[in-house]
Parts: sequence; structure tokens; C-alpha cells
Amino acid sequence: MPGTRPGRRLLRQEVVEGIKRYILDERLRPGDPLPTESALCEALGASRSSVREAVRILNALDIVEVRHGHGTYVGRMSLSALVESLTFRGLLSPDDDFQVMADLVDVRELFERGMAGRIVSLLTTEQLDALDGQVTTMRETGSQDGHGFVEADRAFHALLVAPLGNELIGQLSMAFWDVYTIVAPHLDGFTHADEMATITAHQNIVDAARAGDIPGFIKALEEHYTPVRRRISEARGRDDGRG
Repeated sequence: MPGTRPGRRLLRQEVVEGIKRYILDERLRPGDPLPTESALCEALGASRSSVREAVRILNALDIVEVRHGHGTYVGRMSLSALVESLTFRGLLSPDDDFQVMADLVDVRELFERGMAGRIVSLLTTEQLDALDGQVTTMRETGSQDGHGFVEADRAFHALLVAPLGNELIGQLSMAFWDVYTIVAPHLDGFTHADEMATITAHQNIVDAARAGDIPGFIKALEEHYTPVRRRISEARGRDDGRG
């Protein structure tokens, strides 16, 4: 490992950084195999235990993937670690969990509003039909079904940003969506009227996109996030009242 003094035992973080640097230097892609544990020890000048610990850390971050019996590979580089940390923060701290959720809603809307013009111009007839299909599923299942409604809602927003062809935006959008859906059940007050308003807003999003109506598209997005912002505000009020 360049810059390491002979005989000095590498710190855990140095081994982690060494493996990451190897991936970059070798221009490896997700799914490409990494050298064996012995080869990494030799290349980095690190002990076997240090390499194993570093691999465990990188595996948790999805930077590498350990396939037992097959070896270690470059991971998918997903945002699973971000989802886990944000979710835990939202569930752990009663003082700022409502702020976490409010921030997540802002970020989700920011992606979709900021890319409104491109989304509307890029959506194909087939993609618009698929969005319509998810709205139909939401209408048929309803929030009482829980799983079906939530999955259709998630699929809708994944489809909405898909035409952008931006993998990072897609991953971030879904990561923040996943965090929100994990933390959101701790909010009360999702009424039947909210459910109907949510379904209507989704339908208005599709209708505006189909008509090429960007202002209407943005307005429908605002309507979509209104019920959840109200629930967060009410939850904050109740929490302040108990305080």
C-alpha cells in the first residue's frame, strides 16, 4: 500500500480505504470480482483479520458483496445504508422525528418538481398508461389494504422519475420514499378524505403529464404532498402539547 511505513500495522479505516482505492484504480464495476483475501492482504500489507473486518464494513455499506463459497465482489453501491441510518434517526429521536419526515417530504417533492418539465416531455404513452395502472390499483386496494396501496404508491413514483434515465435520482427518490413509509405509520390521522385526495392527486399528475401541462403537473404534486404535511404539522402540535 503506497505511503505505508514498513512494519506498521494498518488501521481498520486504512484497509477500508485501501480496498475502495483498489476498486477505483482497477476501474471495477458492480459485480466484478475482488482479489482473494490472501491477495488483498499482500496488496495492502494488512493482516487477514484487518481485511476481514474491512470487508464486513464495506459489505454493510453495499460497496462490496460477499457471496459465501464464491468470493467477494464489487457491490451494487445502493443507498441501503442511508435508508437504514435515516430510518433509525426518525424512529429513535422523539425530538426531531417530525422534522426528519418533513425534510424527506421536501426532498421527494424537490426531485419531482425540479424535473417536472423533463418528466412531462419524456414520459411515453406506455409509461403514462403504466402510471394510470398504478392509480387504478390504489383506487381498488385503498389504504385499508395497506400493502397494495403502499406498493402501488411507491411504484408510481418510481415510474415517474424513470424517464429521466438518472440512476442516482431514481435511487435517492426511492431511498427517501422507503424511509418515509417506514417512519410514517407513527403519524396518526390519515383519513378516508386524505386517501381520496391522494388518489385524486396521483390521477391529476398523470392527466397533466398526458396533456403536457407542466403547471398543472406541479400543482398536482403540491396537492399530493398536502395531506402528509398536515399530518406532520398536527403530530408536532400534539407532541408540543404533551411537552
